[in-house]
Amino acid sequence: MNERADLNQPSFSIAAVERDTGLPKDTLRVWEKRYLFPQPGRDAFGERIYPIDQVEKLRVIKRLIDGGHRPGKIIGLSIDELAKLAEVSSAGSRIHVAPDSLDELNGYMELIKRHNAEEFRQAMSRLAMTMGLRRFVVEVVAPMNAMVGDAWARGYFEIFEEHIYTETIQVVLRNALNTMPSARQGPRVLLTTLPNEMHGLGLLMAECIFSMEGAQCVSLGTQTPIYDIVLAARAQNIDVVALSFSAIQGSTAVLDALTELREKLPPTVEVWCGGSAAALRKKPSDDFYLLSSLDSISESIAGWRLRNQSTSA
Repeated sequence: MNERADLNQPSFSIAAVERDTGLPKDTLRVWEKRYLFPQPGRDAFGERIYPIDQVEKLRVIKRLIDGGHRPGKIIGLSIDELAKLAEVSSAGSRIHVAPDSLDELNGYMELIKRHNAEEFRQAMSRLAMTMGLRRFVVEVVAPMNAMVGDAWARGYFEIFEEHIYTETIQVVLRNALNTMPSARQGPRVLLTTLPNEMHGLGLLMAECIFSMEGAQCVSLGTQTPIYDIVLAARAQNIDVVALSFSAIQGSTAVLDALTELREKLPPTVEVWCGGSAAALRKKPSDDFYLLSSLDSISESIAGWRLRNQSTSA
């Protein structure tokens, strides 16, 4: 183990590594002993600090594990070998789009790679206006999310470039939402993520589709404790709590949290879940409704309205 970190490159605390990669601190410590990776240095207080090259490798490893690879089989690989494996693994999960559209989307990706952030923002704003918000979210943002994820896994995008993409799309979507008239139909939907779920772009995309369907949306942003979700649901007379889960979330944590939330919410409040977390699709659950895609939001809202018409009749 390194006694002192390399001063020529940034270093991160174990808490920062956990936050950035989604790998729990205990897992990092176990891997350090079992697989001799990562190999953190120590700061002046004897606390673990991780150089940026190890953090980047851990991010790729986490993405491969989420895709079904076993830690012991991949931790010993070099970053180049991991990147190649990530490219192969992600190829089968990419969203398929028409060749003409793919060329266009790749062109927008290159704006980010060339660091033309303002040109990219203007292009996205024009598309949102000309295509309409629903088509923009489904036909542009959804496939580009997958493409950006693949680009990062292959080492083509840096972390900061991925962040520029995410922040820009969030600005465009929020601006589009602000121009929409206030909805007066039901359901009233509370959108958020649970603690340790920092990825908010999928949540914002869902809010766009909910709003287009006439739902009244209340967004709490990301990482809301369960108790506060329950308080907000009661205070805002919420009909549906909509949660987004990314692939970094472990199955046990997801299902346990959903069970706890269901127990604390009033029985009349439904829980709807979407995202790429594998736990959501493992088996049917009475605790929540699964939103399998953005397109399924429309059907779910229609079903809610039908159920509530039947109840009130």
